[in-house]
This record gives sequence, structure tokens and C-alpha cells, in this order.
Amino acid sequence: MSNTVDTANILELSRELDKLRKEQDVFLVEINKLHKKLQSTPELVEKSGDDLLGRLRELYQKAKELSENEVNVSTTLISELESFMQSVHRRKDGSEQKKKRMKADSDMSRLSPAGSMRNQLELAASLKGEQVAARVTPDGAEKHEWFVVKVIHFDREAKVILMMTVVLYILFRKYKLPMSRIIPFPKRNDPPSAPDFPTGRHVLAVYPGTTALYKATVVNTHRKKKTDDYLLEFDDDEEDGSLPQRTVPFHKVVPLPEGHRQ
Repeated sequence: MSNTVDTANILELSRELDKLRKEQDVFLVEINKLHKKLQSTPELVEKSGDDLLGRLRELYQKAKELSENEVNVSTTLISELESFMQSVHRRKDGSEQKKKRMKADSDMSRLSPAGSMRNQLELAASLKGEQVAARVTPDGAEKHEWFVVKVIHFDREAKVILMMTVVLYILFRKYKLPMSRIIPFPKRNDPPSAPDFPTGRHVLAVYPGTTALYKATVVNTHRKKKTDDYLLEFDDDEEDGSLPQRTVPFHKVVPLPEGHRQ
């Protein structure tokens, strides 16, 4: 009877957490869209400054409120889960654990196909404290949303990474993601190790002035040095019937993931 009550409470908290996250996603997308708009057409600030900035402030305030609610619900849910897991720990099915390990190994191999499992684990562990590109939407989502996030913990047993999204360095939200949904950025201090994308190549890049990544096309005629910035044209970034060319640092550009949806 106790387990039934615990399960019901956990499910209710999970539904509440899912609802909060979906609401946050709406505001995060709106915030990034507004910043993208301000970046591409700064004259809007002069034309409708107070209204536009007021709208941005409202979005931040609501997102902050939702984020704080998420923290409270997450803390309660974690406590409930820990208590529940302790009560059923001895009855876990061994085969289920094996399947989880196999799935985790598959995720690891997709993060770094080459090299031994030990090297792959070391690579994942070395990302702690680093900023990476992370897909925060599930595999079945209509659109794939990528953000710049900071790795705060790597769980060697579960083969997953706990990440904290940094939205314009104001809002914070934590994700627990499989490694198949992250892409390490090139090292700023190690340009020779960064991939050199040719003209015409589709990539995923951080849109200037935001922490969101979007599909873009390389338009550089020639990059003389690995440290040179990329000149990109972002999809859906049309202005006056043409796509403006944006400058993006080489360490904020990664390969376009297979099956990317935007």
C-alpha cells in the first residue's frame, strides 16, 4: 500500500515538473527569438524601446518564476524517488539493469566512435566545467532545440551527463542528458584540433548574441588560419529577401547532427 501511495505521488510530481518545463521552453524560445530580432534589427530599440524591453523583462521574470518553481518540485521529486528506490532496491530486475548498461554503452560510442571505452569515459569526464552544445528536446520532438550548456557532473555508472543551461547568463536550468545528445565545442586554446568546415557545409552554430544553436551554411571563401572566424548564413534568418552573413567564432561551430530537425 505504501509503495502505491509513493508511486502516485511521484507520478503527480513528474507531471507537474513536465508541465513546468514545457512552459519554460515556450518562454526560452521567445526570449531567444526576441534577442535574435534585436541583434538583426537594432533600430527596433529606438522605435519601440520601452515596449520591446518591457516585453523582454516580463519574459525573464516569468521564466525566472517558472525556474524557481521547477527547483522546488525537482527537490521534492528527488527526495520521493530516493525514498522509493531504497524500498524496492533489492527487487530490481537484473536483466533491466543489463539493458540500461547496453543502452548507455551505445550512447557512449556515439559520443566518440573511435578509441576504447576507457578513453571515451575519460573524454566524457574531462568535459566537467566545460561549455558544450546540448539538445534539450527528446528524440521524438518535432523540432530539435540546441543550447549552450555547462557540464556540472558526469555519472560514470549511468553514463549520463548532468548539465546546466545558461540562457544569456541569467536563467539556469538543469538537465540530465545521455551523451548522444551533446557535442563538445572545439577548444578555443587549441585551434589545430578544431574541424575545418569548407564553404557550403551545413553546420550547427551559436547565433550571435544568444546561447541557442541553429542550422547554418558556411559562406567563407577561404579561412587562412584555424583561428579565423566563420562567416555563416543561418536558416530562417531572412532580411529583405536575403540571408545576412553572420560572423561566428570557430569554437562556437560544430558539425550538423544527423537527422537534425529545425
